[in-house]
Amino acid sequence: MSLLTRIRSLRRIKPLPERESADVAQSVAIIMDGNGRWAKRRRLPTAAGHRAGARTVRRIVEASIDLGIHDLSIFAFSTENWSRPREEVDALMEIFAETIERELPDLAEQGVRVRFIGRRDRTELNSRLNLWVAFDYGGRAELVEAARRIVESGVEPGEIDENVFAANLYAPELPDPDLLIRTSGELRVSNFLLWQLAYAELAFVDKLWPDFEPRDLQHALVEYASRRRRFGGR
Repeated sequence: MSLLTRIRSLRRIKPLPERESADVAQSVAIIMDGNGRWAKRRRLPTAAGHRAGARTVRRIVEASIDLGIHDLSIFAFSTENWSRPREEVDALMEIFAETIERELPDLAEQGVRVRFIGRRDRTELNSRLNLWVAFDYGGRAELVEAARRIVESGVEPGEIDENVFAANLYAPELPDPDLLIRTSGELRVSNFLLWQLAYAELAFVDKLWPDFEPRDLQHALVEYASRRRRFGGR
């Protein structure tokens, strides 16, 4: 197919309808960064920062319910985090297990459905908030795995489109985030939800994650609501 023919065929594709931002971002993703620095500033062990960060997760989950968020995705542990010192990794595993054991039953009673990206669901029946926990997760690895699944399933090249690709991601039912929040002042997405964040609005917050408060989440949502999302249009 010539370049001109391809351009003409693309012109026949219906554009996405222009959408105004809703009052509340329905799907929010958070990169929870800064636990180690929080502990270092207080001359505490790194594990103390991670425990403080775990407490912040609980506060933000409850605030998300109150603020009308439907899906909250949090980056708990990346594939790259395995390269951290063994002592820190062991502490993270212990804190994660303790947090799940302590918090999950109570969150379930509040109507929070906890989902682990790449793992089976733990609480199927709740619907007030879907909490997506990305653990041992990497965006590039997810894309590679999706491509591998498509090839292994025998899909013909001409049949592969965005819908087919998205259906082979770790959690196909995860809505694309409307808003990504990253704490600690870093300005990057760090291999998180690379496919799903294609049109997300980005908000970078200077606060370290353990210091992040419900009012900071509310401020990010207010800022999001003031933006006009064009999805590639004008």
